[in-house]
Amino acid sequence: MTILLDDPADAAALLRAGELVAFATETVYGLGADARNGRAVAGIFEAKGRPHFNPLICHFPDAEAAWAEVRPDERARKLAAAFWPGPLTLVLPRRADCRVDLLAGAGLDTLAVRVPGHPGALELLRLAGTPVAAPSANRSGRVSPTTTAHVLEELSGRIAAVLEGGDCEVGVESTVLDLAAGGAALLRPGGVPVEAIEAVIGPVGRALPISAAPEPTLRSPGLMLSHYAPSLPLRLDAVEVAPDEALLAFGSPLPGAAQVYQLSETRDLREAAARLFSGLRALDRPGLRGIAAMPIPGEGLGPAIRDRLDRAAAPRG
Repeated sequence: MTILLDDPADAAALLRAGELVAFATETVYGLGADARNGRAVAGIFEAKGRPHFNPLICHFPDAEAAWAEVRPDERARKLAAAFWPGPLTLVLPRRADCRVDLLAGAGLDTLAVRVPGHPGALELLRLAGTPVAAPSANRSGRVSPTTTAHVLEELSGRIAAVLEGGDCEVGVESTVLDLAAGGAALLRPGGVPVEAIEAVIGPVGRALPISAAPEPTLRSPGLMLSHYAPSLPLRLDAVEVAPDEALLAFGSPLPGAAQVYQLSETRDLREAAARLFSGLRALDRPGLRGIAAMPIPGEGLGPAIRDRLDRAAAPRG
């Protein structure tokens, strides 16, 4: 039975006991486990049905706690000063004495780390006293959760508890930046626009999703090609909509849809990002042929939104 909690001290005690606890961050709800407890980390994969070659992000209460597990360079320190706490994940080399279980990093010599920008999450992490591995609190490949109700819909009975933290402000996952190989590569667009990152450390390369191999080794979370997927087929960049389709609208909605969910009537990308996963869930209902999504601009948070839609629309084999 999954219980609802209001006290972060109770949630921290469960984490230390090896249980799974979902909690709010500024991006989406995460499914947390003690990252130093291999059995607890394995429970994340079991609860989500998540491929074991996909590494997890480890969450910390502050940068110094993260630096105890990974080796930051000057760029990492500058980015942490600029964007932590906040929706930026850095992939960095593990320290030789890193105490995070290897399963949390899919056996790689790197670790994805971040300090979340949500007061409840930070309090939980301080009280837990351990790094917390936490992917999104949903079944693997499904739409990410931005409310407690979403978490319970996906994982009720599979995890110990959900710590109530309200609706998530950003609504899309963190930006993931790989600094481990000497350069700087954007592995996943997200809550921090790449333009803001480049203003701090200079040019950033763009990495493509890894999809050629049947079981690739992924450098970070969120690189599975078919991901964040509703049950209904998703059609992108729609300029017209059929009567048996639902419409994910951005701005003035197209006429004729069976059902409409408005991401942002004023075409505000921050509002659209915060509403994206709720919209996909709201439209994912039986009796419809599919979901048509209106075009999303390419600036600011637009690439992060489009990245989620691309993955949701990818063929599932």
